[in-house]
Amino acid sequence: MRYLPLSDADRKAMLSSVGVGSIDDLFADIPEEVRLTELIDLPRKAGEMDVERQLGAMAAKNTAASAVPFFVGCGAYKHHIPASVDHLIQRSEFLTAYTPYQPEVSQGTLQYLFEFQTQVALLTGMEVANASMYDGSTGCGEAVLMAHRVTRRSKAVLSGGLHPQYRDVVHTLCRLTEEPVETLPPDPTGSEDIIAAIDEDTACVVVQTPDVFGRIRDLAPIAAAAHEKGALLVAVVTEIVSLGALKPPGEMGADIVVAEGQSIGVGLSFGGPYVGLLATREKYIRQMPGRVCGETVDADGKRGFVLTLSTREQHIRREKATSNICTNSGLCALAFTIHLSLLGEAGLMRLARINHENAIALADALESVDGVELLTTAFFNEFTIRVPGKAADILESLVEKGVLGGVPASRLAPDQDGLEDLIIVAATEVNTAEDRHAYAKALKEVLS
Repeated sequence: MRYLPLSDADRKAMLSSVGVGSIDDLFADIPEEVRLTELIDLPRKAGEMDVERQLGAMAAKNTAASAVPFFVGCGAYKHHIPASVDHLIQRSEFLTAYTPYQPEVSQGTLQYLFEFQTQVALLTGMEVANASMYDGSTGCGEAVLMAHRVTRRSKAVLSGGLHPQYRDVVHTLCRLTEEPVETLPPDPTGSEDIIAAIDEDTACVVVQTPDVFGRIRDLAPIAAAAHEKGALLVAVVTEIVSLGALKPPGEMGADIVVAEGQSIGVGLSFGGPYVGLLATREKYIRQMPGRVCGETVDADGKRGFVLTLSTREQHIRREKATSNICTNSGLCALAFTIHLSLLGEAGLMRLARINHENAIALADALESVDGVELLTTAFFNEFTIRVPGKAADILESLVEKGVLGGVPASRLAPDQDGLEDLIIVAATEVNTAEDRHAYAKALKEVLS
């Protein structure tokens, strides 16, 4: 093939140089059950217009989030993003080097990353924050590895309220480092005793609030129990707008806070790219993954910004790095910073209040439908309901009536029993009274 200039001898020499016998050996860390054993069932060739037509027809089968009443959440939330955000992120001051190794030509990037860190530290109630992670789930995995380095222990304890996809990322990273992970079963009713799982071998306990079922958690007693055993508390926040209304994790004793920042400035975009937030105590800063921007002065005494506490090994020599993902979501971090700056403290608190009020109104409307039980009694803008029947089928019927009603809990954790009749529902500021009425009416018709 003219686009593959290497010969079999070239490939053999390359494989020999890296110490493997075949190309398949390069994928040894990927479980066999998720590897493809044959080609995907796609045409071997097609013209550009034909491909566009086929993809367009496939896309037309989707129900767009903006086309119908939308109540889907579970870590990705539909919020209003001012048009000014998209305009400002395109300004030339920010279109500098992706990796700002040369501060003299990257002051635009470095300054907004510095402001971003300040915002994240204030939101989470922590002392220091990095210049973003890839997303919330990988940030969670990195936090667990960081806790291992700090405590010099190996075991991580994961709450049953942790988002299953975050849990899977932690398991993937810890499987490769051969460190044990104890995962509590899903906890839609709030009955788990995570403190009982903490022992002298525990490096960290990972707790999400609001959790994946929407329940708000008091982290203070969990933090106290973890610290008594010499472990760290990793707090996870998937809905960052909630911190406009709730006590920051840092004020409840968290040692590391990781969050998904998508709700501020970043659209749903079919699941990414998003922006991960990570903040911690100052005493742990040298074990914190990712980049850190600092403030300094130049030779003329003028204010400036640089990458600090970070050597080139952080980005190049992987064996000496605190993070091997080695990237941050620069553009999404910029959008986050601009949107949060436009909101301000008062605006964020008002936005959070509207989210909470809309969720209460929706919960009341759905609970009034015969057969529906509200499981989450203390929530921000997301909650779980139990329905009389298979949740996935009921949601499909709601789509036919023009409502995207939430996420079946069984979709997130298909290997767990007892979740088949649970729907996780989210309400944000974009939902109207008419949307809520449409949902309740459609649900009543489906269940009748």
